[in-house]
Amino acid sequence: MAIKEGLRPGGRSARVQESVHSAVRELLEDHERSSVTVPMIAARAGVTPSTIYRRWGDLSVLLADVALARMRPDSEPANTGSLRGDLQAWAEQYLDEMSSEPGRNMMRDLQCMITPGYCVSILSGQLQAIVDRYPDQAPPSVDHLINLLAAPTVFRILFSTAPLTVEELHALIELALQR
Repeated sequence: MAIKEGLRPGGRSARVQESVHSAVRELLEDHERSSVTVPMIAARAGVTPSTIYRRWGDLSVLLADVALARMRPDSEPANTGSLRGDLQAWAEQYLDEMSSEPGRNMMRDLQCMITPGYCVSILSGQLQAIVDRYPDQAPPSVDHLINLLAAPTVFRILFSTAPLTVEELHALIELALQR
């Protein structure tokens, strides 16, 4: 991604990023995504188009950056008191969020990213938090959970006519827990 590393967290750079991200989110609520342009975003954010091009490179990278910011979790995954319950709560929420129109668009935007491993690291962090709660149960590995829960969910959302059902998701959780 074109975002420069080592920038101080805050200050003008952070204000520009937040302003541009807000402009993108607002414009995507009001317009078809195919009609949103860098000049529209710049005008809404109060910056010049060159600021956006300098920082993000192009519109697809900016949309991916906004999608990535939305994907970062606000809190720890739900703690239901059981590994199965935690995985079900996490997987159902992930399915619900990602199969929505904004979720599908977000996944498509993220496909344009130069560093797609970042999405895996976000999912890994969430699943690791769940797995770490139950060390005495010999929980499945995070990679196993990503392969059996996240991967089919994303594939069906992006490449099928219908997302997984909750029942199919629960069956995948049972399979993941059987090992």
